[in-house]
Amino acid sequence: MGPVRRVSSSASAPPGFVEALGLVASADEAVADASEARLREVVILWPLVVAVLLLGSVGSLVFLALWDRPVGMAVALAAVLSVVGGGAWTLLALPKARTLPPHRRIGILTALAALLGILLSLQLDLSPRLPTASLHVAGFVVGFGTIVLTAIALHAVRAASLAFAGTLALMVPVTAGLGVAAAAALVLAALLVRGIFRIATRDHQELGAREAAQHQQQLASRLVREYEEHGTGWFWQTDRAGHLTYLTEKVAREITALGVDPIGERLVNVFRVDSSLIETERTLTFHMSSRTSFADYSVRPAFETKADRWWSISGRPMLDDLGRFQGFIGSGSDLTEKRRAEAEITRLALFDSLTGLANRQRMRLSLEQTLAPAQGPRTTTGLFLLDLDRFKAVNDTLGHQTGDELLKQVAQRLQQAVADAGLVGRLGGDEFMVVLPREGNRDKLSEIAQRIIAALSQTYFIKGASVSIGCSIGVAIAPEHGEDSEALVRNADLALYAAKADGRGVHRFYRDELLEGAQNRKRLEDDLRQALGSDQFHLTYQAVVSTANEQIVGYEALLRWTHPTRGAVSPAEFVPIAEECGLIDAIGEWVLRTACADAARWPEKVRVAVNVSPIQFANPALPAIVTSAIAAAGIAPARLELEITEGVFLNEDASSDQMFKALKGIGVRLALDDFGTGYSSLGYLKKAPFDKIKIDQSFVRGAIQSGTRNAAIIKAIVTLADTLGMETTAEGVEQQDEIALIRDLGCSHIQGFVYGRPARSEDVAAQLAAGGRATAVGHRISRAPRTKMLRSARIEIGDERGEVRIRNMSANGAMIDGVDFPAEAIGVDVQIELLEDQLFPATIRWTADGRAGLEFARAFNLERLNQPARLVRKTG
Repeated sequence: MGPVRRVSSSASAPPGFVEALGLVASADEAVADASEARLREVVILWPLVVAVLLLGSVGSLVFLALWDRPVGMAVALAAVLSVVGGGAWTLLALPKARTLPPHRRIGILTALAALLGILLSLQLDLSPRLPTASLHVAGFVVGFGTIVLTAIALHAVRAASLAFAGTLALMVPVTAGLGVAAAAALVLAALLVRGIFRIATRDHQELGAREAAQHQQQLASRLVREYEEHGTGWFWQTDRAGHLTYLTEKVAREITALGVDPIGERLVNVFRVDSSLIETERTLTFHMSSRTSFADYSVRPAFETKADRWWSISGRPMLDDLGRFQGFIGSGSDLTEKRRAEAEITRLALFDSLTGLANRQRMRLSLEQTLAPAQGPRTTTGLFLLDLDRFKAVNDTLGHQTGDELLKQVAQRLQQAVADAGLVGRLGGDEFMVVLPREGNRDKLSEIAQRIIAALSQTYFIKGASVSIGCSIGVAIAPEHGEDSEALVRNADLALYAAKADGRGVHRFYRDELLEGAQNRKRLEDDLRQALGSDQFHLTYQAVVSTANEQIVGYEALLRWTHPTRGAVSPAEFVPIAEECGLIDAIGEWVLRTACADAARWPEKVRVAVNVSPIQFANPALPAIVTSAIAAAGIAPARLELEITEGVFLNEDASSDQMFKALKGIGVRLALDDFGTGYSSLGYLKKAPFDKIKIDQSFVRGAIQSGTRNAAIIKAIVTLADTLGMETTAEGVEQQDEIALIRDLGCSHIQGFVYGRPARSEDVAAQLAAGGRATAVGHRISRAPRTKMLRSARIEIGDERGEVRIRNMSANGAMIDGVDFPAEAIGVDVQIELLEDQLFPATIRWTADGRAGLEFARAFNLERLNQPARLVRKTG
């Protein structure tokens, strides 16, 4: 902005006499400038003064010389007047002389003025010496005129004017003698001194006020200029007709660059209000015509332009001193960056930053708008909730950057598959939503869902790697499945849950049973929270028997829940809920402590096995909990066996290795449960310090049947375990003939119903007290899986025919009732109608209580039973 000059203090403090006359140096630059300005005023008239002085002197000399009057005095005065007048001119006009300080030049000029007063008084006194009366008068007029002109020329310099006038007054007594004239001259001189002093004082005061006003004006101008040049604000002004007469230069340049020269143009032709509610012309014209103020109007260019520019303007009418309207004056500020920032904030608030799809907020707003009553009471809307299958494995194996790139490609494919049918959005993670307005046809929705699943299941190529994932979709339709967004999203989520449960990679529509199931799970969760504190849980123990000597070597603790009103609740039903709601840690700790406490009453050679959930395994506090339970029960650590499923290896990282190391450091045994199911990998058998592998019952069941590979798989697992120095336990053994098979396959332990149902702790103690030897109680001979049914069939025995009912059936035989065979019928061959009008040979193997068992002559394909069964005919 530049330096700001010090404001004169003359306006507040009256100056002294000498200071007021400018005869002393002043620290105030304004006073010095004013003195310099007064000296310049004298320069303007001074050449006339010098010319008059010369003409008057020359005239007097001429007339005196013509009439032979004495001219010595006249010559001397003329010479001195010429020198003094020329000296004053030199002082005032020459550049070199102007380098002197103003107060010094005023002082010299004041002295010269006093000298001029003396000389002009003496010259005026020569007038009576002229030869004629008319020349007397002419000489007086010329002399007096010279005095007046000199006084006028010196008027601007108060000190010189005062010295000149005062000298003239003092010369009156000299030239005219003492008397009335002299007295009058002295009085006038005194009054003149007073008057000039007052004028000089007033000059100083006005100078101070003017300088202060000028300073304020300069400061305001600089601030406005600074604000206009470097700030976001600007100013504008119009005339009475609304034409722009002033516009801050930077805004004027910008608008000119857009195609319109704003100066001289009407305000309403330059700006228009940026509003969809009111018209610009009407709004600004209204204010212009009604001469009313307006504030903070958001405006855009009123003419066609591709540039996105916004400003905020305010204005008020200008009135002159008489109250007459002179136009509008106002200010403005740039809103462009603010609008762009707001637009970006809005975009971030409504769009997913990774994929560019609509985000959860925008999808919610869109769905609510689509379901609004204004759209019509019968308007149908389809809603898809999508979840990517196996996406987490991509993040875990290839990294989150690959996962992000995969999500981008998924978004592109999803948009292409949906096309114009609806709005696609990402809710977060690997969850997506599709809103399909005015689409409620199930066939059409199924077609779109299958198209999406097919598109998203195609192989992706990311950074040189091929990635394959899948997609599950839950579908809900409004208003059938919900009239508001909350209900519709909830039901679509339930449908998605069903799609995942049905094997993933499919779509499922919402059904009322799904909500009932969810509500039942919620009630079960609420009851589960109370169960632990209400002693509703108890443990049962299933024996683990050595295949070598049928001796019980341990028990697996099994959690059971007896609900006050529901009765017994299956662990398969409540354990997943406990894992979902975060109760599994507390329940698991209770199981662990209870099992250790019960095992403390058993013989020291008998172990107890406790299942550990993957959620428990991920808890860093698990080793401390295990140590505390063992210490509280007082058992050896090796008597506790922790059964861990393969699910703990889904998030295999350093923490898993640390957990295995910590648990083995305690001294407990580790068993790999349900081996062969899920994410089996030989890699973790090499790293994880397992003591035992438990072969899943899905391989055990049917192993004795011919034509299956289960026995070979069991043998391979046993061989692998033996090589790694691990024990093996076959789970789910139910038939006695399976015991020999499992023993022959090399399995070291057996667990299953073949040795009885799981028992309470007191029954276990009694069993161990009796010697701890297991007794097989299952069926001696394994039967093929049977299918229950109620089917009417014709049977022939020799020449006799009759009707029977088939109660259950397998590939090798069937159980029938409806006829009472005698004991002698065992071994008799019969023909039975298994298919419409088709008889198959069979043999009666047993008969009792109106029922009989048939063995088919050859295996029957149960799939042929798809033909409609005949109604059961009532027999006598």
